[in-house]
Order: sequence, then structure tokens, then C-alpha cells
Amino acid sequence: MRLNSPQINLISRACMKASRSLIRDFGEIENLQVSTKGPGDFVTSADRRTEKILIEELQKAHPDYGIVTEESGIINKSNTKNRWIIDPIDGTMNFLNGIPQFAISVGYEEEGDILCGVIFNPIMNEMFCAEKGNGAYLNNTRIRVSNKKQLRDSLIVTGGPKGSSKIKDKIFSEYIVVSKNVSNVRKLGSAALDIAYVACGRFDGYWQRELNYWDIAAGLIILREAGGFIEFFDNNKNHPLEKNILATNSKIHNEFKDLINKKDIE
Repeated sequence: MRLNSPQINLISRACMKASRSLIRDFGEIENLQVSTKGPGDFVTSADRRTEKILIEELQKAHPDYGIVTEESGIINKSNTKNRWIIDPIDGTMNFLNGIPQFAISVGYEEEGDILCGVIFNPIMNEMFCAEKGNGAYLNNTRIRVSNKKQLRDSLIVTGGPKGSSKIKDKIFSEYIVVSKNVSNVRKLGSAALDIAYVACGRFDGYWQRELNYWDIAAGLIILREAGGFIEFFDNNKNHPLEKNILATNSKIHNEFKDLINKKDIE
């Protein structure tokens, strides 16, 4: 890894340690699929176990830092200046079904700004990382966003809606409008990896509503350091950890934003 700041090294080590049990757990999924006991409880346990290892490793170095995490909520609430933003398994449905498209995601936030982050797919052994001002990397290779300049030529990725979403019709309408104006749309099931894939040029843009902050925190800095652009839209002030996101290679951003803002999407 070419980035060797203390924070990046700490996050990377924590992700590697947490990934060992996660890889073993993933290997058990296929057996669980045919067992009489459903795998749901097992995946919840894997989620919590991964999160526990991450928190323990990060707290060894900075016991006073705040932590925002999917399973445990907010730890050390009084410290809002220095915070870790953790998603132990982003793409749990993929994990549950034995699909190797999921990741550990950890971002470090200082005074509301994400300064560094790591997204690690342990099955593919792909670690995306970045820190402010020092570029973005996939393993040991510097990454950059794609050079697509026209939305109609672009490969876009999205996700959702959630099963519990109350705006499914709006999201489906949005999907139809976008799909008619781009080369193609994919849905791979992990927001963290979707952003990382935009960062390394595999996708040209990504948009999704009703995300959680921990899904995307690490991806924010990785995409920005790779030359991309991220924007939140239609924010809900009552739910500050819920995000609607538009992330692109920057070249198609304005065109994509105009499309999302079309008044005929209801």
C-alpha cells in the first residue's frame, strides 16, 4: 500500500484482521443454504463479529474517538471531532447468498470531513484506499476515474430501493429515466464497492437514494482523490445519517444531475 499515514495503516490492519474470520464465514454460506436452519442469524453474527474486531483494533490506538457504525450505533457520542465511520459488511444480501460482492468499509472523519478511508473486498483481495491530498489506490496501483464525457456513452451503477422504502415508485421512475439516457445500468448490491468502482473507472457514475452514511463514508474520499465528484441531493434534515448520493467521474456530473432533477420524475 503506497499510502502509509498512521490512520491508513491502522484502518488497513484492522480490515485485514477482521477479514480473516469473514472469509471463513463466507466459506460456510453454501453449506448453510441447504441446511434446515436459515443463514440469516449466521450473517448477523458475522456482521457483529467483524464490527467487534474493527472497533477493538481502532480503539486500541484511539480509545477516545467517536465511532458511527451500523450494528452498535454511535460510540463515544461526546467526541464529534474525531470519528470512525464503519460498515462491517456492506452488501450483506450478497454475502448471504454466496456472492463475493461485499466489502468492509471504514472511513476516518475529522470535524465533519472524511480525511481517509478503506474499502476492502476480502474475497477478491481488492483494497481501495485514499487519504486527503495523497491520491487513491487499489492495492499498490494509483487509480483514476474514467474519461467518459457523454452521459449517453456511460455505464452507470445504482442500488435500491430497499424493501421497506416508501418511495419505491419515485426510485423506479428515476431508474427508467436514467436507463433511457445512458449506455447501460448495473446493480451489484454494495454501495461501498459501487463508489470504489467509479473511482477506478469501472463505472462512470453512480446514484442511489436512502443510503446510510456508513455505506459511503470511505467511498467519499476514495472517489474524490481519484478525480471524481460526489454530491448529496434532496437531504432529509430529520435523518442526517441518511443520504441520497450522486457520484461521477466529474465529466458527466452536470448532465447526470440535470437528468436526476428532471421535473417529470415523480
